[in-house]
This record gives sequence, structure tokens and C-alpha cells, in this order.
Amino acid sequence: MIECSVCHSKIAPPGSKTVSRAYDTHRSYVSSKTRLLNVLLVGGDCILVGFQPILVYMSKVDGGFKFSPVSVNFLTELAKFIFAIIMLLFQARNKKVGEKSLLSISSLVQAARNNVLLAVPALLYAINNYLKFIMQLYFNPATVKMLSNLKVLVIAILLKMIMKRRFSIIQWEALALLLIGISINQLRSLPEGTTSFGVPIATGAYLYTLTFVTVPSLASVFNEYALKSQFDTSIYHQNLFLYGYGAIFNFLAILGTAIFKGPSSLDILQGHSKATMLLICNNAAQGILSSFFFKYADTILKKYSSTIATIFTGIASAILFGHTLTINFVLGISVVIISMHQFFSSLSKVKDEKQSGSLKMVDNQDSKRYTFILYAIFVDHVETVPYLDVDYGNNWIYDFKRFIFFSLLFRREEWSIFIPIMD
Repeated sequence: MIECSVCHSKIAPPGSKTVSRAYDTHRSYVSSKTRLLNVLLVGGDCILVGFQPILVYMSKVDGGFKFSPVSVNFLTELAKFIFAIIMLLFQARNKKVGEKSLLSISSLVQAARNNVLLAVPALLYAINNYLKFIMQLYFNPATVKMLSNLKVLVIAILLKMIMKRRFSIIQWEALALLLIGISINQLRSLPEGTTSFGVPIATGAYLYTLTFVTVPSLASVFNEYALKSQFDTSIYHQNLFLYGYGAIFNFLAILGTAIFKGPSSLDILQGHSKATMLLICNNAAQGILSSFFFKYADTILKKYSSTIATIFTGIASAILFGHTLTINFVLGISVVIISMHQFFSSLSKVKDEKQSGSLKMVDNQDSKRYTFILYAIFVDHVETVPYLDVDYGNNWIYDFKRFIFFSLLFRREEWSIFIPIMD
């Protein structure tokens, strides 16, 4: 209890439990919305990512693709670009009076200048989207999803290097468990034979796996950095430029393919089927959802949600295509689930560093000593103020000194930080 030395009234100090309870209430209110957003993002991502390898597998004819994978990537980026324009038009129609239109020339130019960095992940995504099709030639859909989870470790290292994110020892151990789970599922998953380039299939698969893991990891980290560094910019503005850059890079790839394979490669609809159209829609929705992950959630959460989709992919590929769910797959998935629970557990969070000093409450005895200190410092020094040294009577000066003293007295907890206790 804190007691006033004048009127002797007592008030309860704001204890740590009171402050903690108020903070927990605010934090639970904010985190409830965050948890809802994360659940929606993870749920949608599981459906889209889970279907993606299956649609790619359905698009293959006699073990290969009749269409150009680059054309799929270009149509995907074009679909996302159109979606971003539609959302900007929708926001422009519903803007408040006095607000600047997101489609105005000045807004677009300013957003373009602030989001030039998005060209880097757009280029990396263009390369990664092509690698997705190449990986399907070496692995079945469930294995492709497990291999993609290797990106989590690479992303964690890049986040620590680029965005200075901290991870606890338990979280690093969880990532190690993730690698173990992936390795268990990888055992004896490579098909035998050689590729069309004459390279042993194991060598080609591992080279593509290394690129398949590194390139999208860099793209994800740079994308998250670019989106969050310009957090005040509309996400649809950012998506407009990200998908615009992606469409340009993929169109350049189509032109490059036409130079080497002839003008027939310019027919971007050649060899497409209903499965590829569904694949394009799925990839577009997946890319749009990923932008919300990177801006409002977390890259690690995005990759772990893809891990959850592995279960759905494995079961669906077994039902639709007759792929066998081996004991390696079951054990690998079990280890991955344990890793995910360990990484996001509250016990694994990084603890904040302790402050070098602490602030203590002033008890009743110390309050009396501070009363004397404040009186000696502030009240006695009032007599030295020149403009108070006039003939208005000593009682007026004394009352004014008391007014200053008692005004400061009720703020002595703040002054106690600067004035040491005199024993």
C-alpha cells in the first residue's frame, strides 16, 4: 500500500498481476483475430497446395507434358495480374470522400518506386514455377511435397541472415526433426533409369532438388521483406507489380523458347486440357494466398501449412493414382507433425532479454524520506526566485511554496527514479 504523508490516505499500487492481466486481455483480443486469420490461411493453403501436385500429375501424358510449362506460368501470372486489377477497381469504387484513388497515376508511380524490390522474387518465382514441373518427372506427388518442406530450414537461415529473426534452440531442434522426417520419406523413393539428357536420374534429381529448395526459399524471404518493408502500401498495389513482373519474366521465357524451338512455341494454348486449366486456376489462387501469408502472417507458417497438405496429397495420390503409402511415408509424416507442434509450442518461443535494471515501488517509510528530500530541494529554493521577492507578505510566499511542494509530492514516484534514498 502507498500512504500519503499529508492526508494519510492509502491506495493500492498497480501490482504486476493487474498490469499482466490487462496486457493478457489485450493480447488475447489481438491474437484471437490473428489465430482466425492464420487458420483461414492454413486451411486454404492446405487445399490449394494439396491439389497442386495432383493436377500436375493429371496433366502429364505418357510421362511427359504436351504443353509448355512456361505457358502455364505465364497464364498463371496473367490471371493473378487481372485479379489484382479487379481488386484495385473494387477498392477505387468504395473509397471514402477525400481519399486518393489507388488507380491514380501518382499513386501507381509512387507504389512502383517503393516496390521495385518485388522484381527479385518475381524472377525467382518464374524459375521456381518451371522447376515444379521438372520435379514431377522424377518424383510422385507425395514425395514432391515432402521435398518442398526442405525449404523450411533454408528459409529459417535466410530469415536469420536477412530479416534478423531469432529462433530458440527448441525451434532449431524442431527444424532438425523436420529434416529427419523428410529424409525418412525419401528413402527408396527415386525411380531407376536415366533422364533424357543421359545423366543418371539420381544425380539429376538431387541437382534439381538443390535448386528447387534454394530458389523458392530466396523468393519467399525477399517477398516477405519487400511486402512488409512497405506495409502501408495496399497489398493489391504490391500484387499488381509482383504479378506484372512475373508475367514479363515468363513472357521473356516464352520468347526465348520460341528462338530455340521455333515460332510454334508462341502458341501458349497448345497442348492444354481441362486439367491444365484447373492447374492454372489453382496456381493463381495459391499465389494470391501466399501474398497474404508473407504480408500478414509468416513465411515459416506458410511452409508448415504446406507440410500439412502433404498428408492430403499422399492419401489423394494413393486413391486416384494407386501410389503406395509406404511405412517410410507414415513415419516421416509422424515426425513432421511432431516437429510442427514443437516449433509453434509456447514453450519454444524466444524469451525476451532481461532488462539491465528494475524499477521498485516506494513503500511508506521511503515516502516520508522522499517528502523531506522534495521539500528541501524544491520548497526552500522558491525563496531564490527573483520575481517572488516582492512585498506581498510572507504568508503569500509561504502558501505558494506549499502549493509547489504538494504539487510535486503527488508525483514523487516519478522523481524517485532520479533521487537516491538517503540513509
